[in-house]
Amino acid sequence: MMNAMVLLHRWLGIAFCLLFAMWFATGIVMHFVPFPSLTEAERFARLAPVGGSLVTMSAHDAVVASEIADARRVRLIRRSDGPVYIVSGPSRVRAFRALDGTDASVTSSEVALAIAREHARRRGLDVAGAAILTRADYDQWSVPNGFDRHRPLFRVALGDAAGTEVYVSSLTGEVVLDTTRSERGWNWAGSVLHWIYPTVLRSNWALWDGAVWTLSLLALIAAVLGAVLGLARLRLRGRQLSSPYRGWHALHHVIGLVATAFVLTWIFSGWLSMDHGRLFSRGELTTAEAGVIDVSPDWTTAASLDRMPISSAAREVEWFAFDGKINRRERLGLDKQALVRPANGESEFLSALEVGNLMTRVAAGCGAPSSLAGDDDYPAHSIIARAPVYRSRCGDLWFDIDGADGRVLQRLDASRRAYRWVYSALHTFDFPVLLAHPQLRDVLIVGLCALGLAFSVTGIVIGWRRLRSTFAA
Repeated sequence: MMNAMVLLHRWLGIAFCLLFAMWFATGIVMHFVPFPSLTEAERFARLAPVGGSLVTMSAHDAVVASEIADARRVRLIRRSDGPVYIVSGPSRVRAFRALDGTDASVTSSEVALAIAREHARRRGLDVAGAAILTRADYDQWSVPNGFDRHRPLFRVALGDAAGTEVYVSSLTGEVVLDTTRSERGWNWAGSVLHWIYPTVLRSNWALWDGAVWTLSLLALIAAVLGAVLGLARLRLRGRQLSSPYRGWHALHHVIGLVATAFVLTWIFSGWLSMDHGRLFSRGELTTAEAGVIDVSPDWTTAASLDRMPISSAAREVEWFAFDGKINRRERLGLDKQALVRPANGESEFLSALEVGNLMTRVAAGCGAPSSLAGDDDYPAHSIIARAPVYRSRCGDLWFDIDGADGRVLQRLDASRRAYRWVYSALHTFDFPVLLAHPQLRDVLIVGLCALGLAFSVTGIVIGWRRLRSTFAA
């Protein structure tokens, strides 16, 4: 048995030592430079005031025009070519001009360029050098599934000193992603390598998921075998433990023993990042729960809201249903909004009572919702900085609801709560005590990844020597 373990560890180690080194090195990069995205703060800051007086089409008319039978939300924004309604369902999204109801999808490069230029102006950038680069379904920075409903995307170079590129949705005409030259460069050395994220592979989600899950599992097996063999090979000389090896093998053995706990938990939690429902729940609503929470509303009831004027300060207006009633949400600032509801009057956010009334129909045994504290072990954050997030505990099942727009931010059963610790905490060190001391967290992550990298380098040297002696013979 021991000989078989040695043989398996040896050849798995040779096969995966470079991968281990890559994961540890790129993990350090990723900690400081995340994958490119357009944050909510960046998106909202570039929105122009809607200008309610220019809107002649109603939200209900936009839903009818969209032919999305299960439409759940309608947004009103102002693009460079005028106000636009964006109608969203579970899997589809369509845009219509709020002045005449015509289709507002973007098929022209000139329109996409004008939208990107307006976005750049609001960032204070010179737009003289802006130019369309391509119109495509996928590229290296737009492969995540969240962009599926916006494809194809127009990629526009703004021509600024930072090398900023923005992506314009062909379905809604919104800027949905931006990248800079620095972000792109660091991510080639970070996320792309760490996640094994080349466009040709990642654009096929099922293939990428299966390939990375399998590679991670084999790497985990190699690490477990190494830990077992490393402990079994320890020798007691007098009162001291020592390694029977010399040279690079001894260095590999000693560093491996020192780093065993970290390497095992980090590789294990990295493998779990690809779980996607294999061992743990996905945190998704059941069909019955979604039938209560995400039911499509009667959009004819939005007429009473449409008769009420839109604030001239609103940069985005959204109609959404909560507990069977349509609400209108006016975004007045990054941390400020107003809910317009004829039946309940105006307020800023949904109340705990409203959330509680809905949750009693979703699941049995739900207690009164409570607002999450900032140091909660299972954090969830509203789209609005000051908005409350309500947690409704229904026995062993928890729901976190955004008080700003009624979305379910998290569905936490016992499996999902366990996953938060065995994946997120072990892999990113987002333990509450470390989040409260970010510099200590930085030092731990960089130091332990550097230790893992040193351990991997010893494996690379040993593996190279084994291959050279094997094939030389």
